Amino acid sequence: MTTVHDFSAKRLNGGEESLSAYKGKTLLIVNVASKCGFTPQYEGLQELYEQHRDRGVEVLGFPCNQFGAQEPGDEKEIATFCATTYGVTFPMFAKIDVNGEDAHPLYKFLKKERKGLAGSEAIKWNFTKFLVDGDGAVVARFGPQDAPEQISRKIEAML
Repeated sequence: MTTVHDFSAKRLNGGEESLSAYKGKTLLIVNVASKCGFTPQYEGLQELYEQHRDRGVEVLGFPCNQFGAQEPGDEKEIATFCATTYGVTFPMFAKIDVNGEDAHPLYKFLKKERKGLAGSEAIKWNFTKFLVDGDGAVVARFGPQDAPEQISRKIEAML
């Protein structure tokens, strides 16, 4: 596996999707949670998506329950929460692990390509973000504290 486009993942609705469907698009891949202090970032992620999707930007949300059990719901509950609370319309995927032996292969790849602070591969918390170019290369990693509004400027520079 050499690019993000080599992977697939299950959508919240249950269908498997190849990430090759996003070739040529700039991606912001985020591990999300519904009951986290950073959950209000959904609003900023949705705004970023609405501002840039016509220019080939996609936000991909991957719910994860590994940090303080802050994503306890099933796929239907997650979908309802995102739609009704934050009006999320960007692609959402089924709940996954991002760390450990059972980490989704996509996340194993993302972490290897762009390490975090002090060279650590581990995801430290919800709302860690990876910026991917249209060729599927991971170009940047952002921590949970990096708001979508800050990342929007970096995305604009790539377009």
